[in-house]
Amino acid sequence: MIYTEDKICKINKPLKLKSGEVLESYNLTYETHGVLSKESDNAVLVCHALNASHHIAGIRKTSKDLGWWDNMIGPGKPIDTDSFFVIGVNNIGSCFGSTGPASINPKTGKPYGSNFPLLTVEDWVNSQAIFADFLGIKKFIAIIGGSLGGMQVLQWSISFPDRLENAVIIASTARLTAQNIAFNEIARRAIISDKSFCGGDYYSENTFPNIGLSIARMLAHITYLSQDGM
Repeated sequence: MIYTEDKICKINKPLKLKSGEVLESYNLTYETHGVLSKESDNAVLVCHALNASHHIAGIRKTSKDLGWWDNMIGPGKPIDTDSFFVIGVNNIGSCFGSTGPASINPKTGKPYGSNFPLLTVEDWVNSQAIFADFLGIKKFIAIIGGSLGGMQVLQWSISFPDRLENAVIIASTARLTAQNIAFNEIARRAIISDKSFCGGDYYSENTFPNIGLSIARMLAHITYLSQDGM
């Protein structure tokens, strides 16, 4: 079994977001598998879905949990780490290590909470491109993602078409339907209406909107399945 550990990329270059706000600096947590070639031409980027993280394969030394795509990534597996240098990076705004609402806002000394800026798929991709520069990777042999990860792959092909050789998009879409947007709004309302949400500043109140989040997750999961799947 392959053991893995988190790595942190500290980026001090300001990132202008689609909202118009700017992150002056931020951390991206990531993990890698395989060896980057001398020409840096064997890199594969795996973009994670909404509730996943950078932990794509192997077992963490600390928590012992298995990467969410371990059956696909590793020596002799479909994404063969004997040939490819495979990277999983946690998106900014996530709760799995990269800078997000739980991080300390340097301006206040408290968790960002509701003051963390709104993010788009394009913002994630722009930060990933800067991250690739940090690793010295000018072009990925492939970028792969499912669901929200697939949306990131689509955005890569639009924003940086010369920086990826293959786009592997799984169970994803270029846009949401009006009905899907409506279901997402109901899910958000379930979380916001939870008395423990505290206006988005629940970190400072040492609480968590568990009830609202569980309802939102149940609703979301139903929208992910077809009638046959149900």
